This record gives sequence, structure tokens and C-alpha cells, in this order.
Amino acid sequence: MDNQYAVLNPWAEVDPLPQHGIAPRPIDMKDKKIGLFHNDKVGAAPILSIIEAKLKEKFPTLTFSRYLRTPNISMAEMPDWLAFVEWVKGLDAVVFAIGD
Repeated sequence: MDNQYAVLNPWAEVDPLPQHGIAPRPIDMKDKKIGLFHNDKVGAAPILSIIEAKLKEKFPTLTFSRYLRTPNISMAEMPDWLAFVEWVKGLDAVVFAIGD
């Protein structure tokens, strides 16, 4: 019969890395450094500016650092991947904006 098909499992192989939860949230916001990650979409910059202003209003001792993702490539393919890793290490929390 030519009306039969082989059906494959869409789940494929399981990633061998163990899953883990999200990072713990800061308990206290005093003197924390917040990263603002911009995905290079047109709406991300104004979104992050408003978030920064609102957070600074509520927590005046916060400091902020911005990071602009290299457009049109995945994070793992970024030529400045090590700079991104170092940026993250110096932060207490990150706000990620997708500006589509």
C-alpha cells in the first residue's frame, strides 16, 4: 500500500543537561545594579527607559547598566559573547526587553 506513513516522535533526544529553576530574586533592592538588556528592536529602548525611570523612582540607590544585543544572531553566536558573560556577572538582576 502506498497510503501508509512512518510517524516519528517529535520530541527526539532529551538534552543531557539537568534543568534548573530561575535565579533567585534579590531580597533587598538597596544599592543593587540592574542590567537592562536591549534586543535591538525599535520598541525595546523606550521600554527600558521607562522601566529604568520607574525603578529609580521607587529605589533611588539602584544603578543601571545597558547591553545591546548584536542584531539578527543568537546569543551563542555573538562575537562579543565573553563581554556579555562578564556584563552579567556584575549584575544583581536583569530586565530583558523585546521591542516588537
